[in-house]
Amino acid sequence: MAFQILLNVILAWIWMFLSSDYSTIAFFKGYFFGLLIIFVLRRFFHKRIYILSIIAILKLLWIFFIELIKANIDVLKVIFSPTSKVKPGIFSLETSLTEGWEITLLSNLITLTPGTLVIDISDDNKTLYIHAINIENVEQTKQDIKNTFEKAIKEVSH
Repeated sequence: MAFQILLNVILAWIWMFLSSDYSTIAFFKGYFFGLLIIFVLRRFFHKRIYILSIIAILKLLWIFFIELIKANIDVLKVIFSPTSKVKPGIFSLETSLTEGWEITLLSNLITLTPGTLVIDISDDNKTLYIHAINIENVEQTKQDIKNTFEKAIKEVSH
């Protein structure tokens, strides 16, 4: 990905020099045409085109912010409810992520969401042990994590 970004910037600079226009607009024109060149030559790269990775990263950030807002609303409901009907618990989540940074990112995203905390990770890095402040349905909570965070992390890494 870094090589493709660097190549795109170099192509933008070449565009600027060949057109003898050193403005910001000329740079962005060159960047766009460089992106088109990289897209045409994408089969020569070992990884997918970097724009798709950037879009996947932005999607992951969007999912995190949406989940963060929903979790904050849930915690506010627990705090302001006159009667305490919380069902805290610990559950295990089997993950299909393999890389260390993917598991770390998933753990951090879960922990940063209010009301949840990753307590431990198994020795084989396949199981996360999570504490949640309010668990209505453990299987639904597992599926929510898999369908949001884990799926988005897979899109970023592949």
